[in-house]
Amino acid sequence: MRHLSGRNGVGPMTVRVYDFFSGCGGASCGFRAAGMEISFALDHDADAKASFQANFPNARFESLDIEDVNVEDIRRRTQSERPNPVLFTGCAPCQPFTKQNTQRPEFDEDDRVPLLDYFAHLVEVCEPDLVFVENVPGLQKLESDSQPFGSFLCRLYAAGYRWLDYRSARLAKYGIPQTRRRLVLVASRHGPIRLPDETHGLGAPTKQYVTVRDSISHLPPIRAGEEHGRVLNHVAANLSALNLERVRATPEGGGHRDWPEHLKLECHKNFSGYTDVYGRMSWDAPASGLTTRCVSYSNGRFGHPEQDRAISVREAACLQTFPDDFVFEGGVTSMAKQIGNAVPVRLAMQVGKRFIEHLKEVGRLT
Repeated sequence: MRHLSGRNGVGPMTVRVYDFFSGCGGASCGFRAAGMEISFALDHDADAKASFQANFPNARFESLDIEDVNVEDIRRRTQSERPNPVLFTGCAPCQPFTKQNTQRPEFDEDDRVPLLDYFAHLVEVCEPDLVFVENVPGLQKLESDSQPFGSFLCRLYAAGYRWLDYRSARLAKYGIPQTRRRLVLVASRHGPIRLPDETHGLGAPTKQYVTVRDSISHLPPIRAGEEHGRVLNHVAANLSALNLERVRATPEGGGHRDWPEHLKLECHKNFSGYTDVYGRMSWDAPASGLTTRCVSYSNGRFGHPEQDRAISVREAACLQTFPDDFVFEGGVTSMAKQIGNAVPVRLAMQVGKRFIEHLKEVGRLT
């Protein structure tokens, strides 16, 4: 195979990543770990920008909404990357496509719904070699040509991406300590492409799933409202006196059903739903899916397995498989939002490795 050189014919080729809806950089962190170079990112959130730039100082960052992007400028940038392969990743905000929202009449009026269309237009104009999308499985169910995901698939195919693979993937099967599922899509202009094989669970190389204990037990204990002086972003939200009493009454893996009557909320007493709110995690199982409120004890099964508090920002990051040296900027609420919105790093890393294998198979990388 002939030697391929990078930009301006100097050095080896690397995949250049353009991260749209980048947030703090979960996808970029995983792709960098796979051996790619992060060239460009776009997001409108100021704290996410600060986090991204702290971790990817050499990437160009645009603080814009995607509908305001100068598409021709992006096209020129991607052309200047050649002959390096270019990857566009577009993980749009997922809230419009959740089960709850797709059943609401105002779903069609949500400003975030057309975001996938803007990303599709960028792909059509700029013709990156590879495309990656991650979102909630609710998006996958909207497959008709008139719905966001179905329209996106049609536009990809018409733009030359004849090879793609997508499915609702269980994160635990990719070594991520969460039970949630995510829709994952990969597409290529150059030949058959498939999602990476599952790494954990029955029939996979590793049978046991990664657990909460595997992920956060190395971190030192802290109290509710405390920030550790030497561990980056290891800070826990404060608790009211009542919620502190509630978490103390909650066993590992338990929840509000375990409380004595005087601690129970009226809305929970005769209602079987919301079993995860005010819950503690279990040490030896994956966590439930992290959300944008993942450091709030009252908003999910986000209680620490044994310490009397919600998980810290750093613990949430570990459960999203961020490395311990990844920097988050902003207040506790903002950092939790960034982490909850992020693509799990390990998922992006495995997809990135699969992309590199694919490019070597089709002769685009040595």
